[in-house]
Amino acid sequence: MSNLRDAAMSSKAWPFEEARKLLKRAEKGAADKGYILFETGYGPSGLPHIGTFGEVLRTTMIRRAFEAISDIPTRLICFSDDMDGMRKVPGNVPNQEMLREHLQRPLTSVPDPFEEYESFGHHNNAMLRRFLDTFGFEYEFYSATEFYRSGRFDDTLKLATERYDDLMAVMLKSLREERQQTYSIFLPIHPETGRVLYVPMKQVDAVNHTITFDDEDGREWTLPVTGGKVKLQWKPDFGARWAALGVDFEMYGKDHSTNTPIYDRICEILGGRKPEHFTYELFLDESGEKISKSKGNGLTIDEWLTYAATESLSYFMYQKPKTAKRLWWDVIPKAVDEYHQQLRAFPGQELKAQIDNPVWHIHGGTPPESRMVVPFAMLLNLASVAGATDKDGLWGFIKRYAPEASPETHPDLDQAAAFAVRYFHDFVAPQRQFRAPDATERAAMEDLVARLKVWEGGLDAEELQSLVFAVGKDHGFEPLRDWFKALYEVLLGASQGPRFGGFIALYGVDETVRLIEDALARG
Repeated sequence: MSNLRDAAMSSKAWPFEEARKLLKRAEKGAADKGYILFETGYGPSGLPHIGTFGEVLRTTMIRRAFEAISDIPTRLICFSDDMDGMRKVPGNVPNQEMLREHLQRPLTSVPDPFEEYESFGHHNNAMLRRFLDTFGFEYEFYSATEFYRSGRFDDTLKLATERYDDLMAVMLKSLREERQQTYSIFLPIHPETGRVLYVPMKQVDAVNHTITFDDEDGREWTLPVTGGKVKLQWKPDFGARWAALGVDFEMYGKDHSTNTPIYDRICEILGGRKPEHFTYELFLDESGEKISKSKGNGLTIDEWLTYAATESLSYFMYQKPKTAKRLWWDVIPKAVDEYHQQLRAFPGQELKAQIDNPVWHIHGGTPPESRMVVPFAMLLNLASVAGATDKDGLWGFIKRYAPEASPETHPDLDQAAAFAVRYFHDFVAPQRQFRAPDATERAAMEDLVARLKVWEGGLDAEELQSLVFAVGKDHGFEPLRDWFKALYEVLLGASQGPRFGGFIALYGVDETVRLIEDALARG
């Protein structure tokens, strides 16, 4: 353990860099409550998207890194702002007309459009928890509705009435003049309509801890700020929650970064200590636009898991969190193969390199052995030429290439084979564009066929790669990647693929000969 801690204290892996900041915080008294508290927030205005998962995953990675360098206990809270008013109807849910009748009501007071749970908020919370449980996260789930109504937030809300002017001064500086005229940190829940009201305050009573306001019809109401009768605007709520819970760490997307000074100051005014922050870059859809749970663009967690194992998604999330990343279907195969490359490298690495390896952080320090003897990209190509409709159609080729492999001994490969067939039929096959070879390419491919017909080197992928390389060089391809590009475009209808020698070894020499001859006959 001491060797691990020594290595972790100088590791450049971003989870350890953040963990060391938390260790310094703990040394200054943050752990006096008995633990270090991590929090992630979720706004359940729509179905949970993959960015929400990434936030919890990355926070968990920092939590595990902290536990590697400290004996201080930790907790992780996933907090759902389900008391937020539904401002608009998400476009990707049923019963749109019904939902429009409940605009501005707290999400936990809006009927579930899927008719499965007691409210839309409860439905989205259940979806979030199911997603998180799929990945085995250790967390405590907090509902804002329960937090407000149970009284657990009451002391902080009372303090907000007593320090109302100071809190308002922070907020008003961030608002346009027009908005300043009607703004209040408090949002009352109308006692009759149940809607969240955005109205100015006529009075904030710091002694009785009540607010007085006029509703949209001009009627005056006085409500206690306690017991779930009133909620805070989202920016004050962020900082107030930190103060109420004693949060030590929270990460959020770049779109929140300009609000960080506001969140911090709100927390401090309400008697808390601002937490450590980590701002990550946003995920982008196919068009380079930010993904949004209300728009439903980008990939969902379920969609990713239809085509690849959970660990590949974790790997994608680990990589460069401070760089904006395009999150679309074509990133899945690359993530799968790179994850297994790192798994294979791990056992032979020194400790310092191991804790910098993404798989250490994905698996909490104990990554499994990779049994993926055939890359995912290669399985996609095999599915293409073999016309496979299920994984069994690939296993005949796999067993010849790797006789020791079987679905029982190589479960990750078996699972990947099924994913590859599905991914190929859904995404690769519809996009394939075969072309005829030009004269130079045809001559080179005929030469490759001739050399393969007399090949006696078995199924050694490296030797086959050297053979293909030599053919391209002999026929004057410069750069040589144009030769491999031609092979894939003519034979597979794609402009790129894995090493062609490995493809021949997997598919078979005789089968590759027939594949090339058929393509030349078509062209």
